[in-house]
Formats: sequence, structure tokens, C-alpha cells
Amino acid sequence: MPSRPVFPSVRPRRRFRLPLAGTATGALVVLLALALLGGLRPASAPETAAPVDLAAKRTNPVTPGDFTGYGFDQCETQSQAKMDAWLAHSPFRAVGVYISGASRFCRTQKNLTPTWVSTQLAKGWRILPITLGPQSSCVGRFPRYGATIDPTIINDAANGYAAARTQGAAEADSAVAAASALGIVPGSTLWYDLEGWSSYKDVTCRESALAFLSGWTARARQLGYVSGVYSSAGSGIRILDDARRQARTDVVLPDRIWIARWDGAANTSTSYIAEDGWRPGNRMKQYQGGHNETWGGVTINIDRNWLELGNTAAVRCGGVKVDLRTYKKVSPRSSKPRQVRALKCLLQEEGFYPGKMTAKYNKRLRTGIRSWQTHAGQKVKDAWGKRNWDSLLAARAR
Repeated sequence: MPSRPVFPSVRPRRRFRLPLAGTATGALVVLLALALLGGLRPASAPETAAPVDLAAKRTNPVTPGDFTGYGFDQCETQSQAKMDAWLAHSPFRAVGVYISGASRFCRTQKNLTPTWVSTQLAKGWRILPITLGPQSSCVGRFPRYGATIDPTIINDAANGYAAARTQGAAEADSAVAAASALGIVPGSTLWYDLEGWSSYKDVTCRESALAFLSGWTARARQLGYVSGVYSSAGSGIRILDDARRQARTDVVLPDRIWIARWDGAANTSTSYIAEDGWRPGNRMKQYQGGHNETWGGVTINIDRNWLELGNTAAVRCGGVKVDLRTYKKVSPRSSKPRQVRALKCLLQEEGFYPGKMTAKYNKRLRTGIRSWQTHAGQKVKDAWGKRNWDSLLAARAR
């Protein structure tokens, strides 16, 4: 792949599948729940749902929630030990997980369970559930496993590409069933992975893709989830932005976009689309493609992402910005004003700091730090470090 690819989402190596070890009872629970939300549309390739963890479904937070910062996505869902190592040592706090779609490359996922999902969310990870199903015929390498397994998006123009809309709705049904089975609750964002292609001006591919994504978005919303679309800046995202700027009434725009643009810049901008679209709070960008990274002695092959989702300013406590790019050490002798104020605000929201949002380390902050460390079962000291931040941020995510 070129270092500055024009259509960077071409990634032939990946994508995985929900385990097929579900029980008939678990599947029935999911189907009944979806029926109550507005009925099910039959999927073109239904999958057996995993057992439903009802307790997790009641207690898990919406994901990703308000979050500005680094995320990664990868082929295989990682083990708990690896996730813990990266939580302790890496800058990442969001992880992309492919939960449904017949075109995924990694099709068996021993680690992807309701328990895995609830554990990551409780620890402070933000999960980005992704579906990779039918793709545009212009991509050129789908169907990957055969037309009866993962058909391409239907190009029939009849009734405004009605067949493609039905396909998109069916993929949303499957994604919601998979998400519900894993304990990913309504209100969370589900992402459809539409891989990039080289000629975004091709009318048939453009219009069928827009119809498909319209079906995906409308159905995901109907079932109580937020619609997201991942695609190349130069194709899938570009046609969506064109439709937005043209105010097309026949296109249902997604709530959020995930831009694939491997330019190495940790932001959500690209020259392929206008700056005002999906802002504030509804953009993320995959800015670096597949590569190995090692944190805490654990190496994973990942794509890097920068997220600006939800309340990106995350201003609380009367004007304190709490979503920082990095959370650094706070101590009586060495601390940055922004870090101190964010810490005071987050501690106050948990009931551990009753003072004002000044930028100085003071006696009340020292008391709050020590009280939180005791509460979290951590070593009690005047300094506040990475493990302390992790425990406080995890509490905030719940």
C-alpha cells in the first residue's frame, strides 16, 4: 500500500465473525427483543446468536459514549491479558471489533463473548462494533467467499435501488442481533464497513451504495442504535458527503462517519470532504494502516484511529476540559494546570473532591487523591499516575 494512498481502505487481510456457539434459547431472546423494538427484517445470511447475558445488557454503558482520543482496530479479538497490558501501557482507549457480516476474514473469534465485552467496558475501553457484509461491485474483490455467502450490493436501479436498500436493512438486522447478544446496548454506535473503490463517479456503484447505506442507517435507528459508516475518504465517505451537501432527500445519511485516510495525521480532517460535515462530535479517522505496535510487552497488528465522538469538548464542572489527549502524572511538585483541573473535576464527579477547579495542587486534592486510591485498592501516596487515571476513567465510563 502506498504511504499516502488515495483510496486507503483497501485491506484484503481481515475481518471476523461472531462465534456460532449460541443456543436456540439465546437466539429466541434476541429475536423477541428486536421484535419489540420494531420487528425483524429477514437477513440474507442469518447467523446463530451467542447466548445473551441479560445482566450485562442491563448494566453495560452505551459505547463509545463521549470520547476524544486514540483507538485501534485489528483482525482477531485480543485476549484479556493483552487488553489489560495495552490498557496499562498504550495510549489507546477504543477498540474496533468486527461483530457481524459474512465478508470478514477472521471468521472464528474465541475471545469475543458477552463477558469479554462487559469486561472491557467496565475497565474503560470504548468498543466500536463493526459489520463487513455486501460490498460495492466496483471494489473488485467481493464476494470473498462466494455469491451465496456474501453477495455484492445489488445494482438493480428499479424503484430507486430498492433491492440495495433491503440488503442494507438486512445487514442492520444482523448487526443489531449480534450486538444485542454481546451486551452492546441500544444507543451504541454500530459501524458498517464499506471498503473503498477506485472510481467514485461510477453512477451505478455510487447510487446502489447510497441506497444500501440508507437502508442500513434507517433500520439501525429504528432498532434503537446509532448508525455509523466506515469507508475510504475518496469513495464511500466522499459520496456520502456529496449527498449531504446536495441535500438529497432520497439518501438517509449516517449519524457518524469513520474516514479511512492513511495520511499519518491524528485528526478527523481530509481534503476529500468538507470540514463542516458530521461536526461536532460525529467523526473519526483511521489515519494509519496495518502495522505492528508493542505496548507492555504485547505486540498486535493494528490500524490506528483518532476519535472525536459525542461531546468532543467534554467540558464539565463549570468549564473544565476532561477529555485530554494524554493523562500525565500529577504530584505536589510537578503537574500541568490542565491535568490538575481535569483530575479535580473527575474526582468531584465521583464524590472525592469538594473544592474549586483551580489549577494548583492543594490540600483538598491531596485528600481526594488518597481517598480515591484507598477506594480503588491502590497504593496510597500523594502522586497520581497512570494506574490511578485508568481506574478513575474506567469509573467514569460506567
